[in-house]
Amino acid sequence: MSDRLYFRQMLAGRDWAVGDPIATQMRNFAYLIGDRETGDCLVVDPAYAAGDLVDALEADGMRLSGVLVTHHHPDHVGGEMMGFKLPGLAQLLDRVGVPVHVNEHEVKWVSQVTGISENDLTGHAHRDKVSVGAIDIELLHTPGHTPGSQCFLLDGRLVAGDTLFLEGCGRTDFPGGDSDEMFRSLQNLAKLDGDPTVFPGHWYSTDPSAALSTVRDTNYVFRPRSLEQWQMMMG
Repeated sequence: MSDRLYFRQMLAGRDWAVGDPIATQMRNFAYLIGDRETGDCLVVDPAYAAGDLVDALEADGMRLSGVLVTHHHPDHVGGEMMGFKLPGLAQLLDRVGVPVHVNEHEVKWVSQVTGISENDLTGHAHRDKVSVGAIDIELLHTPGHTPGSQCFLLDGRLVAGDTLFLEGCGRTDFPGGDSDEMFRSLQNLAKLDGDPTVFPGHWYSTDPSAALSTVRDTNYVFRPRSLEQWQMMMG
């Protein structure tokens, strides 16, 4: 599938939403994942100027066929939370009506934040697969940052959202966060076969991506070997 795979890592404020001060400060990554032969493409976490992401994939000869959501926070899907409001998923759907794939535990959260009806969201269970053309993407439920956070595994790549960064992991002190669940999710990711390359939801490190084996060796979140050690480290 590697020859057919279309995969772009897009940095907010640089590759889309250029000049938006919030997008530039937050350093979000969005991802474009598609099948070059069929032209189908999914966008991961469209926020800020989501139309720019559609313009980018269309300029590459692709067409938007769906959205993958890692979690409900507005810097990933747009919407209102904690006193600020960002454009994103709702504005994208006004332009192109496509399926929106979220974890089944995140449906209500995405709906509440974005204003999109729950009926317009497709909820998935752990290890469900979504296909774009002939490319299968496995959906991994990784609660902790939010109840329905999920990561996407495909073709030697792990799109990790805010569950796992190259340095650190997502916060667990927001509504719906759970530190113990985060520990379990990180341990499950650490056991993935094949040493996939980790592509995080934000650029909070020197490199924009790294092999999972490198992240396991260098990221402090993998130092605790038990839940008790994790709880002591995280306070």
